[in-house]
Amino acid sequence: MGRLTTHVLDTAVGKPGRNIAIVLYRQLGSSRQKICELRTNEDGRCNRPLLEGESLTVGTYELDFDVGDYFKVQGTALPEPPFLDIVTLRFGVADSAAHYHVPLLVSPWAYSTYRGS
Repeated sequence: MGRLTTHVLDTAVGKPGRNIAIVLYRQLGSSRQKICELRTNEDGRCNRPLLEGESLTVGTYELDFDVGDYFKVQGTALPEPPFLDIVTLRFGVADSAAHYHVPLLVSPWAYSTYRGS
């Protein structure tokens, strides 16, 4: 059964990104369809998969991570506006039976991602 999961690591302090708001969208042509909104837990993960089973279909998706608000709550000194605010990751799902893990490694000044397992 296919599923989509994520987690966030705050690379500036080497700890999980806790209580970060995440919104998942399915890309439909030039528009986006909101699928769900979640927050990360104490381990920087979501308590459930974002999608699983028949709800994970082949297509293009986007994850919006509200890191600007996260860093403000952490007391991080940021310029106004912050360099990073909403980080959007667009990725494709080619095999709806596979596990897609899309982590975000982030600091106030940079981010990266990869397809995890």
